[in-house]
Amino acid sequence: ASPLVLSEPERQQAVENFRAYLRINTMHPRPDCVSAVAWLRGQAAELGLDSECIECHPGQPVLIMRWPGSEPNRTSLLLNSHMDVVPVFPKHWRCDPFSADMDEQGNIYARGAQDMKCVAVQYLEALRKLKAANYQPKRNIYLSFMPDEEVTGKLGMGKFCQSDKFRSLNVGCAMDEGLANPTEAFTVYYGERSVWWLRFEIRGQPGHGSRLMEDTAGEKAAKLIQRLYRFRDSQVERLERGRGIRLGEVTTLNLTQMNGGVQTNVLPEKLCLDVDCRIAPDVNLVHFEAELRRWCEEAGPGVSLEFMQKFDAGKPTDTSERNPWWSAFAGSCQRLGMTIEPEIFPAATDSRYLRSLGISAIGFSPMNRTPVLLHDHNEFLNREVFLRGVELYTAIIPDVADCPAA
Repeated sequence: ASPLVLSEPERQQAVENFRAYLRINTMHPRPDCVSAVAWLRGQAAELGLDSECIECHPGQPVLIMRWPGSEPNRTSLLLNSHMDVVPVFPKHWRCDPFSADMDEQGNIYARGAQDMKCVAVQYLEALRKLKAANYQPKRNIYLSFMPDEEVTGKLGMGKFCQSDKFRSLNVGCAMDEGLANPTEAFTVYYGERSVWWLRFEIRGQPGHGSRLMEDTAGEKAAKLIQRLYRFRDSQVERLERGRGIRLGEVTTLNLTQMNGGVQTNVLPEKLCLDVDCRIAPDVNLVHFEAELRRWCEEAGPGVSLEFMQKFDAGKPTDTSERNPWWSAFAGSCQRLGMTIEPEIFPAATDSRYLRSLGISAIGFSPMNRTPVLLHDHNEFLNREVFLRGVELYTAIIPDVADCPAA
């Protein structure tokens, strides 16, 4: 399908809706998702979409919109986004981070401009254009808006995926966020790394800081840190020397917090090391956990491992012709003249909960010729890139929604 070209009034409306959504402060630790839901439900009403807000966990609203298909017994297409955004440091911004200020070049500055309020509004504006063109999807199309993706998503998509409501949607494929690409190409994500947040508890002999005692927590911590960083160095080398290997295809491991001790002249009884670990999809998780526990044993007695988060991201989405969802998406992009670069997402999105259920999930934010600025100061998206994304979705959504999958 060819993209439906937006008229000038439609372009203006789309941009103003994007800026209006950006102005709702959904920043952690107290995201105003209530106001976001109210605004989004107003958009649903304008579009003639059914909407329902549920809470799978108290205080965590999940909004679902529905566009009924002509063949509702088919599995559905889910267009997912999240309402929440990460904190800002206003002194580093050129403007109020929630003003959605637009400069002379058409760059719209706001927290969430790339991550990912743009995609939510692009979905809505694409559906607005498709409805105006009298398009009728074959399968049900659902839009979901999540409250807590930036803080693990456990209470939003995590619990929603376990609910009867989610099961009733009969989702066959989901589209979700990706990242910008500074080149002409568009990055598309078909899988993620498994997220493990590790805490190593290291116990040792306490005593006076002036003594040279054995079996101290500090010695064991040093051995463990050396072992962690030897592994990290091996992954850095693999990334640097491997042809075509990208960040999502290696395992990253970073020491992020060190805690313990009571004062400078006292040897601590306990130290704690917190490590952020993102495990590549081709790694055997059982074997990797066994290796972590061996590192504990090598460091000495009294070293133990606990998991603050232990999530298996599931099998990546099949990108072969065997998967009709991927074939429909990739074929649509090809017809549109787009160059796509399929990758494993280096961080984590709500798609991991969907893939863990065996659902095909495609991470795609139509932002090429754009620097990657999610979570950065002065996050922006150019007006024309945003509008081009709306038009691309007017072609891609019908192609995927009407594909021959069950």
